Amino acid sequence: MCKGPTETEYSQGHGDDDGPNTCGRGIVKDWKRTIGTWWVKEFTNFNQKTIAVSFFIFFATVAPAITFGAVFAKSTNNYIGPIETVTGTAWVGLAYSIFGGQPMMINGGTGPILAFTTVLYGMAESLDVPFLPFNAWTGLWCSFLLLLGAFFDLNKMMDHLTRFTDEIFALLIAFIFILDAVGNPLGSVGLYWYFTSTHKSHDEFENEEDYSVMATALLSMILGLGTCGMAFFLRGLKSSPYFTERIRTNVFDFAVVLSIVSFTALKALVFSDIETETLNVPDSFAPTFQCCDSSCHTSWPDDC
Repeated sequence: MCKGPTETEYSQGHGDDDGPNTCGRGIVKDWKRTIGTWWVKEFTNFNQKTIAVSFFIFFATVAPAITFGAVFAKSTNNYIGPIETVTGTAWVGLAYSIFGGQPMMINGGTGPILAFTTVLYGMAESLDVPFLPFNAWTGLWCSFLLLLGAFFDLNKMMDHLTRFTDEIFALLIAFIFILDAVGNPLGSVGLYWYFTSTHKSHDEFENEEDYSVMATALLSMILGLGTCGMAFFLRGLKSSPYFTERIRTNVFDFAVVLSIVSFTALKALVFSDIETETLNVPDSFAPTFQCCDSSCHTSWPDDC
């Protein structure tokens, strides 16, 4: 029979204690231990560290959300695009930081999610069913299965996994992002592809007389590698003998932000006459799918 957790069980960590966490005990423990307790201090702890982390998380979430949104749009016929990914990342991040017990967790689209959504869109087309409701019901069923897993404390299975499993997944994610930044041989993403005249980023400027593919590619490479190199350099100053400890700490905290701002300003002020590809940010808050007929009054696909 399922019994409610005791006060002693409340104070123990979910997954770390030896007591039973089935029948929803673990969920209740997490709720009691998280909501209205330590996370209040986290949200009200306004200092230099939180400002630096906030800037870092902003750049770490917005840029991939817009980038993945553009890829999602191509894979789903614009049913999911930058607006949808940015909005989803925003409200899911807020909800998870408050109720999930981990304010530092970064939520957003990734390569595996993109691959899964692409397959899901293909299934919807094959089954001749609307993609958006099909995708919504898939998400609801995943949520239900996760709730069942939490209710019966299936996370105890993590005890049987080794450190090797975590390292393999971390290596896979790092490899995907590094490969996409430098040049993915299986796609047209990365700095390498800017050196090919047939890359889609050059199509917008092909009719301009002074446009140079090599200049654009070289500047893109300098900006990309320079931003990364400067961030590593500034973070390395913390262990250097230069400057005071306070200055080194401040530079370390804002290393990524300073790198992005510096090379963005370099492009805007020094190389403003050289065209480079930028993130395709929507001009208005509206569904990515635009109605294909002038008689349509809304942006939803059913009107076409």
